[in-house]
Amino acid sequence: MTLKPAVCCAALALAATLLAPTEAQAQAKEQFFPVLVYRTGAYGPNGAPWANGFVDYLKLVNAQGGINGVKISYEECEFGYATDRGVECYERLKNKNGGATAFQPLSTGVTFALSEKAPIDKIPLITVGYGRSESQDGGVFKWNFPLIGHYWLAADVLIQHLGKKEGGLDKLKGKKITLVYHDSPYGKEPIPLLQERAKMHGFELNTIPVAHPGVEQKSAWLQVRQQRPDYVLLWGWGVMNTTALKEAQATGYPRDKMFGVWWAGAEQDVKDVAEGAKGYSALTIQHGVHPDAKVAKDILALVHAKGQGTGPKEEVGQVLYMRGLISAMLSVEGVRRAQERFGKGRVVTGEQMRWGLENLALDQKRLDGLGLAGVMRPVSTSCQDHMGSAWARVHTWDGAQWKFSSDWMQADEQILKPMVKAAADRYAAEKKITRRSAADCQS
Repeated sequence: MTLKPAVCCAALALAATLLAPTEAQAQAKEQFFPVLVYRTGAYGPNGAPWANGFVDYLKLVNAQGGINGVKISYEECEFGYATDRGVECYERLKNKNGGATAFQPLSTGVTFALSEKAPIDKIPLITVGYGRSESQDGGVFKWNFPLIGHYWLAADVLIQHLGKKEGGLDKLKGKKITLVYHDSPYGKEPIPLLQERAKMHGFELNTIPVAHPGVEQKSAWLQVRQQRPDYVLLWGWGVMNTTALKEAQATGYPRDKMFGVWWAGAEQDVKDVAEGAKGYSALTIQHGVHPDAKVAKDILALVHAKGQGTGPKEEVGQVLYMRGLISAMLSVEGVRRAQERFGKGRVVTGEQMRWGLENLALDQKRLDGLGLAGVMRPVSTSCQDHMGSAWARVHTWDGAQWKFSSDWMQADEQILKPMVKAAADRYAAEKKITRRSAADCQS
């Protein structure tokens, strides 16, 4: 008996369904990392090297055999630094390829928007050097991980650094400090800490918002000229940073009196100003420029040399590239830590990944083994501390390159911890969240 074409096709389709695994089943053997990026738009020049470093590290891990044998799959989603598009990327990728391991929003605005979604979907949010400062408190923010730094830490270290320049924090009394900031959740984050430090040390704090994307700053720098501050703190991103340096040059404000956050201290921020930015300093979140780090050399040898590099090899080791690389490394090590509890050689779930991130124990020996000797300090998280490290340092642009200009500095946890807890408690009250119990911390 001969089957009719329609019946034949249906039978073949059924057979294919029974014999072949579905896409989700096929991908279940791989650890899936969604990669939110912005390679286009006003912030593309800064977003691209971060994304390249992130993806290159995932490729390096695969080239070295995966995470205890588990290969990594990933998918980029371009959101142009727009919060609504970032949320769309999250919704599109959260259940793909067996489920997302974790999300790195790469935007404080997107982090705020996803902070209520992550606990429902049981997917961790990793915010390396950005996001909600109060989410360091794992007792309230079970799914948020501002690993190795948040903006209150950044502001605290900068004020400590200015105090050292003046000969002591007490010498800041009567000084004027102006914050020029991106008028967004990101730019507003340091204000509470700066206000607290201003009360403690008696300096005058002024704040000047700059509208997105930051190409028009003439009025802002007219205010700076009128205020005549002793120091300017720059909380910018992308084109805003370059524009600020050019406006400072045009108005005659000394660049050696300007200090940026770690998102305002990359090659992309100063290269178009060059000598005009000489003397400008910015924080580095653990790392700076590290083209000679072993991990950078491994990527050149095992990824770029095989024609698999994500971007130009010249950027390997630069500031934002290294930040993307470290962000990926922390994700991978979260999986590796989770495998120690839930089984090596297995794909971990988002919930298991949360445990791994909450129990990171990256000592110097482990960092050295990862090729990160001299790049960053150890990281150790816990149920209550979702940041894991409170150190930063400063580098300064000499007209041609960044050079470290300070020792490591640790944020004052006697100031940070009460602020973090108070803000987390307010959030918990607003959202009707009960603090985690000791038993929950063990789960």
